[in-house]
Formats: sequence, structure tokens, C-alpha cells
Amino acid sequence: MLVLAAAGWVGTAVFLLRTSVPGNLHLPPVDAAATFGAETVRRAARYERFGRWDWVASQIATIAVLVVYARRGTTFLAQSAAGPIGSGMLLGMLGLALVWLSNLPFGLAQHWWDRRHGASSEGYLAWATGDWAQLGAAFLSICLALLIVMAIARKLPRAWWLPGALVFVAIGTGFQLALPYLVSLGTRPLDDPALLAAVRKDERAQGLPPIPIRVEHVSDTTDEVNAYAVGIGPSRRVVVWDTLLDGRYSNRVVNVVLAHELGHHSSRHLPKGLAWYALFALPGTYLIARATRRRGGMARAEAVPVGLLVVVVLQLAATPVQAWISRRFEAEADWKALQTTRDPQAARQLFVSFAKTDVSDPSPPTWAYILLEDHPTLEQRVAMVDAWAARNATR
Repeated sequence: MLVLAAAGWVGTAVFLLRTSVPGNLHLPPVDAAATFGAETVRRAARYERFGRWDWVASQIATIAVLVVYARRGTTFLAQSAAGPIGSGMLLGMLGLALVWLSNLPFGLAQHWWDRRHGASSEGYLAWATGDWAQLGAAFLSICLALLIVMAIARKLPRAWWLPGALVFVAIGTGFQLALPYLVSLGTRPLDDPALLAAVRKDERAQGLPPIPIRVEHVSDTTDEVNAYAVGIGPSRRVVVWDTLLDGRYSNRVVNVVLAHELGHHSSRHLPKGLAWYALFALPGTYLIARATRRRGGMARAEAVPVGLLVVVVLQLAATPVQAWISRRFEAEADWKALQTTRDPQAARQLFVSFAKTDVSDPSPPTWAYILLEDHPTLEQRVAMVDAWAARNATR
């Protein structure tokens, strides 16, 4: 039975890894200094170096805090009269608060660095208060997760991990369906007739129905550009930052961005992301169940601090795999954009500009690439454009 389950897991993973990028695609070398500008490369490398080590320090602090909390957290149970599940939820919220406090100095340092390099113009007070909604959602999420897990574990002390994983996948699916409607509250429809006409053409080329395109206002706090695809099924959306539409980019370049985001939808990357979540959730919940048995299992509040530590350690351990999967998705979306727009000049201009507008290092160190980069490097993205152009020039 275990062998069949493992074979099914591997087979599903192999299927999800398939992309439309040709397997024999050869990426030509790219001279970073000549392509992006030597000073731009130096500035981007210096900017991202700080962020990488800030991230490393924040992870060390998080693990250290949770190790101490796993050992000492149960002392707070003496003051709780909320019952096993209620006490477990309180311990979960306290653990999340400790993690947030331990990461606050590193977030502050990163924000200072962003302001210094022009990546953000948001004030410190606005930055400090801007994440309250997100933090509140995190507290609600951990309460809901613990309520479900502990309730199931009280009925199935050793086997809760399987139905628990399925419940988490169901919650994740519901979140993906609902998120676009929440995101749309702070956006406006794209109203540029020329861009909309190009989008409709891109959708037909990629076999998509009309997808709503929304514009998010961020220009008060940053000059960086971004766009993203959200939603599954009827809730699919593409959201672009208004900085992409401020005149710095031609409609041809913006169309490459939109075709890239539509490529995420036509390649079903968001449903595939949920499938990957399910694949990771199954062994993940099993390991949590095993690790918390010495504290009586997840039916008991005493196990919650240990459970939180295991969750964070598993997330950190999975970071390189998640980044690798994301890079494959992003590479396929780039390929779809090239196949759709057939405009390598505009795509190259876009990727070259990211080194300056987003202060992005074209060629990060290998360890940072493996751990942190959820997109192909800018060198790789430019190389794909050149490879696509070379292939199509011979046809």
C-alpha cells in the first residue's frame, strides 16, 4: 500500500512538472554587463545582497524563537481555562505573535534598505501599520487550522493527518476562489482600448475565455512594476500595478506582461499549485503527527508549540523545491508570452528593464538562486528570448 502511494505521489509530481517549454531549448550565454549595464548590475547585486542575508537572519531568529517556545510554551497553559482546543488556539496565536515580533526588526531593516534604494517611498508608520489586515488574516487562519486539526485528532488520534490534509487542501481551494474578489476591491478595470484589444487577441491565441484585467494603485509607495494572475475557474483575474501603465513602457511591452500572466491561466498554474500543495500537505501533516506524539498528539494543547516548530521547519526545508517549481511555471509563462505576442524585442526590453526598475540582480549567487528565486534569473529570461528568436528566425 505504501509503495503504491509513493508511486502515485511520484507519478503525479512528474505530470505536474510537464511544461510547454521545449525540452531541447538551449539558452545562449548572456553578457550581463553589456546587456544590463555594469553599474546597474553592481547596484542590483548590492541591493539584493542585503535582502538575502536579512532573510537568512530572520529565518534563524524564527527557528530559535520557536525552539524555545516548543520547550517552554506549555507553561502558559496554567493560565488558560479555555479547554484543550481553546487553549491550543491560544498557544497557536501566541506562537504566531512571537514569530511576528522576532521578524519585525528584520522587516524594518529591509524597509529602510528599500527606501534607501528607491524601491519604496512608503513611510515607516504606514509600513508598520500596513500589514495589520494580513496579520489578522494569519491569526484567523491559524485558529481555523488548529480548530480543525484538534477536533479531528480527538476522534482520530493517530490518523488525523490524512483527513486533516484533505481539509487544508479544501480550504486552500476556497481561498483561491475567493481571493480575486477581495483583491478586486482595491482595483479598477483596465480601460485602455488598445491594450484591451491586444489582451482579447492574446486570450484567443491561448484558448482562454475573456479574463478580467484589473489595475492596482501602488504608485504612491513604489516605482517598481509588477503583475500577477489570481483565481481559478470563474474567479480568474489578472492584476497589473499602475506603475506599469505610467508611460515608461510601450503598449507592446505591457502586452508581453499581460500575455505572460494569461499564460499562467492557460497553463493552469494556479490549479497545479493547489495540486502541489496537496502533495506536500500529505507527508507534511504525517510528519507533524509523528513529531507531536510525545506531547500526546495534536488533540492536546501541549503539542501545539511543537507543531508550529515542525510546520516552520518543513516550510523552510521545502523552500528550494517550491522555488524550483515556481521557476518552471514562470519559464513556461515567458514562453507562452513569446509564442503569443511573437515580439522578442519587446520581451527583451522588459526583462532588461527589471534590473533597473525593480533593482533585480540579473545573476544571483547559486545558493540564493536555489533558495530564494521564484523566477528564472534575468539572464535566463533574456537568454530564452534570444533562443526563441533564433528558433523562429529559421522557420
